[in-house]
Amino acid sequence: MPEESKRAGTRQWIGLSVLVLPCVLASMDMSVMFVTLPTLTADLHPSSAELLWIMDSYGFLLAGLLITMGTLGDRIGRRRVLLIGAAAFGLASILAACSTGPEMLIATRALMGIAGSTLAPSTLSLIRNMFPDERQRATAVGVWTAGFAGGAVVGPIIGGLLLEHFWWGSVFLINVPVMILLLVLGPLLLPEYRDPEPGRFDLLGALLSLVAVLAVIYGIKTTAEHGFGRPGAVCIAAGLGAGALFVRRQRMAAHPLIDLALFRTRRFNVPLLVDALATFAMIGFSLFNWQFMQLVLGMSPFESALWSLPTFLVMPVGIALATAMAPRVGKPNVMAVGLVVAAAGYVALALIQTDSGIVRLVSALAVVSIGIGGVSAVVTEVILSAAPPERAGAASALAETSAEFGGALGIAVLGSIGTAAYRSQMESQAPSDLTPEQRAGAEETLGAAAETAAALPHQTAEALRRVAFDAFSHEMRIAAVASVVVTIGGAILIVTLLRGADKRSGPMAAPAADAERTAGDGRLDEADGLPAGTPISRPSSAAER
Repeated sequence: MPEESKRAGTRQWIGLSVLVLPCVLASMDMSVMFVTLPTLTADLHPSSAELLWIMDSYGFLLAGLLITMGTLGDRIGRRRVLLIGAAAFGLASILAACSTGPEMLIATRALMGIAGSTLAPSTLSLIRNMFPDERQRATAVGVWTAGFAGGAVVGPIIGGLLLEHFWWGSVFLINVPVMILLLVLGPLLLPEYRDPEPGRFDLLGALLSLVAVLAVIYGIKTTAEHGFGRPGAVCIAAGLGAGALFVRRQRMAAHPLIDLALFRTRRFNVPLLVDALATFAMIGFSLFNWQFMQLVLGMSPFESALWSLPTFLVMPVGIALATAMAPRVGKPNVMAVGLVVAAAGYVALALIQTDSGIVRLVSALAVVSIGIGGVSAVVTEVILSAAPPERAGAASALAETSAEFGGALGIAVLGSIGTAAYRSQMESQAPSDLTPEQRAGAEETLGAAAETAAALPHQTAEALRRVAFDAFSHEMRIAAVASVVVTIGGAILIVTLLRGADKRSGPMAAPAADAERTAGDGRLDEADGLPAGTPISRPSSAAER
């Protein structure tokens, strides 16, 4: 029976709700630390370097191991990897809650990152197999996307509520009952899937991919924090070198981690790039809206988290509209429109002034959320559909890795551009009666300017705050304009490289192979804005590669 003719039933939809739970937690565990850090710092007394590693060890290991865990799921079973990861995540959460010093917390956060790297590719690839019907799969991916986005938003809110009544370790212990629920219900509701002919696991390839991703992301983060310099450049160069070796090995290996033939078709590589661009703008700009709410508007972290709720609540609107319209007007059209809607939101953000107020800011962010939500749901489903079912784990991992790179680049690039604009304006407009040390601190960041102002006489402090707030608003407007350029650029890519393919005679070229994937593998068809019959191939031997 063709794959599209099999529709998911009640069991699959209940299973989807089980799959979304770990996604919410994995996303929440990154954002909840923002409100936990002050309490945690007062108890454990970490150094500044240790504080950074408490924040970063989770995300670094998670990003670095996505490809490995996605491919491992294809080989030994996606449900098995998910359940092993869930058990490890729960145990690591207990250890993190019981940490007696910063070193132990860094180590346990790293373990949580390793375990968390199993969750996204396993859940997404299971969705690929549980929902063979394309329209149902699009809806399921939309729910999955909303779960990830929701976790990032509710993390600070839940963390703030827990810290009102319990100690900082409670933000980790909330993971445990959810993971226990997954371990109980997973074997009952989730089917097992694996590649029937997996071949040998490429351990060297996995190590190279880990080094490549970790080095590049660490280099980008170092550049974002300290500006362009040798340490960041060396890390990025080392990561790119490891990446080049990884690609070479994948071409030569009999059983590679990643089927490089996927990258030869536009309906896989273009959505990957669009996903990275959308995440670039969304994550990069989040640097500014949180600071604007807390430092310019004077909100507490908990208050700012509450005001961010509308941006999450409207995201399902964008996801629902996108999944409903995709079969009618084509997925490339929906993705392009979603990016244009997001760009309109960034245009509104580019008009924000110091005295604009919270309602205007949140309204503009809500427009962005509607657009990005629709794009994320559709683009993820397109990436999944482009890959053969037995390689869904690797495809899911690549989708998540592209988003991680997009977010890291967004923080680095938009952060660097914004910092340069802030410093330039502060250098020319800072109050003249500041000492050189005070001026240097105020020109560094908005937070440093606020701290400097707190120790100054009232009149000078007010003058410094006014100048710093105006400079930061200028910085945020520049970042918003850059986000407009990025999102419009992504829309142009879709229109020219995906929709345009449908207008040319004949299918897009794909690599030759002994087995071609057809509609049963969930490919895009003419209704998606791409030519029917376009094959996706999977080489069957090293010689063919």
